[in-house]
Amino acid sequence: MSMIRDLRAAVRPGLRHSLRKTPTTYTAYDPTRDPSASSAVVDCAVYRDGLRVEDGDCLTPRGAMRHVRESGGFAWIGLHEPTEAEFAVIAAEFGLHPLAVEDAVHAHQRPKLERYDDTLFTVFKTIHYVEHTELTATSEVVETGEVMCFTGPDFVITVRHGGQGSLRNLRHRLQGEPELLAKGPSAVLHAIADHVVDGYIAVADAVELDIDQLEIDVFSPATKGSTRGTDTGRIYQLKREVLEFKRAVTPLLRPMQLLSERPMRLVDPDIQKYFRDVADHLARVQEQVVGFDELLNSILQANLAQATVAQNEDMRKITSWAAIVAVPTAVCGVYGMNFDHMPELHWKYGYPMVLTGIIAVCFTIHRTLKRNGWL
Repeated sequence: MSMIRDLRAAVRPGLRHSLRKTPTTYTAYDPTRDPSASSAVVDCAVYRDGLRVEDGDCLTPRGAMRHVRESGGFAWIGLHEPTEAEFAVIAAEFGLHPLAVEDAVHAHQRPKLERYDDTLFTVFKTIHYVEHTELTATSEVVETGEVMCFTGPDFVITVRHGGQGSLRNLRHRLQGEPELLAKGPSAVLHAIADHVVDGYIAVADAVELDIDQLEIDVFSPATKGSTRGTDTGRIYQLKREVLEFKRAVTPLLRPMQLLSERPMRLVDPDIQKYFRDVADHLARVQEQVVGFDELLNSILQANLAQATVAQNEDMRKITSWAAIVAVPTAVCGVYGMNFDHMPELHWKYGYPMVLTGIIAVCFTIHRTLKRNGWL
């Protein structure tokens, strides 16, 4: 909110008077009004002095750009998974670079910031936490999507891939803050970056709870019949999900630093300083994710060590019982041989004496091994 207060002071007084007269309802988007429109267009609007222009011609990309060139302001066009043919008309209308267009259509890009002439091309990886009642070896913890943002002097084009990361609520929120939208396309770019990073923070908090629970399960005393090795699959699965999270967060750190530190003609100076806050939040999330990865490595190693210790304990028990069983096996084996001349073979008390001796020796071995912790 401090950002809004700072920006509000820079807005001319006449804008505040006009805000009280502006209705809060907007005209529905009609994709049949212009050849440049397509089913991939989620929303299309022109903003002038921070307010959405209520003009039917602004509801298509071509009409919005024509209105901007004639009357000023900037256009914000949102698309969801456009095809090459659908995006080609819009790319030609706004003069987008072919390399950036190819990246936007085919997706699966790493987070980055590139400049093509008078256009900034930014790629964000969106992260969504998948709710689950219990973490298993096949649980999906995070789901990723992509948001590409073309930022020009008088337009913003957002291309979204995946079922998550919708910008509809963000657009509505910005339309309720005209002081911010009055700063132009760079304000939208900052809002998207802030929205994505806020999503990272929420996911990091949720993943941390999963790791805490996994840590408790691994280091809690083993119950009867349980095996330590069953936790290995859960640890490895969570580690894979954290790695996917890390691939979204780490590459974005450098672009946010550039937007916050390097002066850019397409970024309003009043907006640029707020990118520092986004970069700071992103750096903290990145440290969290790296810590998650290292902690999971330690938990995995500890779990494997516990499994090894459990196996050694089992082997000691097996060896102990084998030593006890060896005594009657040896005695019975000797007296099972068919020789006529054997000690005490025809003695009246030979049989009970042998049994008593076997029991005494086995009891002594059992007590000794149990006292030493082998049984």
